[in-house]
Amino acid sequence: MIQLFHLFKKYGPHVALDDVNLRIAKGEFIFVTGPSGAGKTTLLRLIFGAEKPDRGYILINSINLTRISRSKMDLLRRKIGFVFQDFKLLPKRTVFENVAIALEVTGEPSRWIRKRTRQTLELVGLEDKEKVYPLSLSGGEQQRVAIARAIVKGPVILLADEPTGNLDPDLTREIMALFRTIHQNGTTVVIATHSRDLLEDVPFRTILLQRGRLCGDTCA
Repeated sequence: MIQLFHLFKKYGPHVALDDVNLRIAKGEFIFVTGPSGAGKTTLLRLIFGAEKPDRGYILINSINLTRISRSKMDLLRRKIGFVFQDFKLLPKRTVFENVAIALEVTGEPSRWIRKRTRQTLELVGLEDKEKVYPLSLSGGEQQRVAIARAIVKGPVILLADEPTGNLDPDLTREIMALFRTIHQNGTTVVIATHSRDLLEDVPFRTILLQRGRLCGDTCA
């Protein structure tokens, strides 16, 4: 499903990724780990199409991300969900509106938006919070809203950048249980994390990055 070939990416003198080759199968759940600055976020952003590599190329379902047009890239991104560490919720919009906006921008019918948004809020356990504003929620609840927004379109790939970095251990376990449920529904899940505790609790493949290089690939 996802194939990376000889990826290089620099920001000024800093090498973010250095000759990374990686294959992720459809329906797989993997962790990308390594210290801060190892290239984890850059890797996710390249898969999402938010940036392009300096060299190398990326295939998603045999589509070359480095060669497709912007309009086709926008269509492809509809199949990819992205969960950010800092949530990126809109503070002046309700929980329902924060999730529904992902469907509104693609021009979906209003009736379908209402139905799908409520189904997704129920999946993440926030069906009773749809009229609440983000700043009134706990950190764990805000992350659940962010996850709901990422999956409401029914993506085939879900990318998450340090999704539990701001959460305590109990909330971390809750969020990881949610990711596992999403994975069991058929979604390919890729999570970037530097948390060793998190990796000890899950039986999934782990990719290790060090200074932009892929230094380990451990299967469950």
